[in-house]
Amino acid sequence: MNLRRVLRDRRGVTAVVLATGLVLTAAGCGGGDGGDDAKEPRPSQKANSIGGGSSGGQSDGSADGEPLAEVRGGEEITLTVNSARRESGGFVTLTGKVTNGSGKVWVAPGWEGNESEVALRNKLSVAGAKLVDKKGKKRYLVLRDTEGKCLCTSFGQPIQAGKSKTWFAQFPAPPKGNDKVDFQIADMPPASVTISGGE
Repeated sequence: MNLRRVLRDRRGVTAVVLATGLVLTAAGCGGGDGGDDAKEPRPSQKANSIGGGSSGGQSDGSADGEPLAEVRGGEEITLTVNSARRESGGFVTLTGKVTNGSGKVWVAPGWEGNESEVALRNKLSVAGAKLVDKKGKKRYLVLRDTEGKCLCTSFGQPIQAGKSKTWFAQFPAPPKGNDKVDFQIADMPPASVTISGGE
């Protein structure tokens, strides 16, 4: 066999392999998720956009922009619930804002809950929140991934005096028809909200 022909055939095979690899690499990189935080996996893209403080123009609060509920706890902390929406997949997403009205830095004491596994992995978060379904007489805890990280906001650092941060938390959905629930966290008073939307 001619040596030139063998070399030419090898170059052709190499070019095909390289082209295939580039096509597969491009396909794997395409269709990204818009830069969502890989550290906090979420069941839906909607939950990611909400958790980042943007609801994509959709609001489940009142028509005039008022929150669904607002409660004030010790240390002049104000918690608002802006939306409570039933999502496809059998979960409920709540969003809102927490405002530090005190004159000092606030570290969300007890907000991560008291379960040791959850508390260790979710410092400065709303992992200890609960939804109480009075009609069904059940309490729902924040959803967690397989590593024990909550499907909720982690503030990342203490909230400075006079500042606010948005939050979200996802829970198993109560049965349809059980839409009036109380959101509870740490020593804050319960915030009564009505779940909107449907699967």
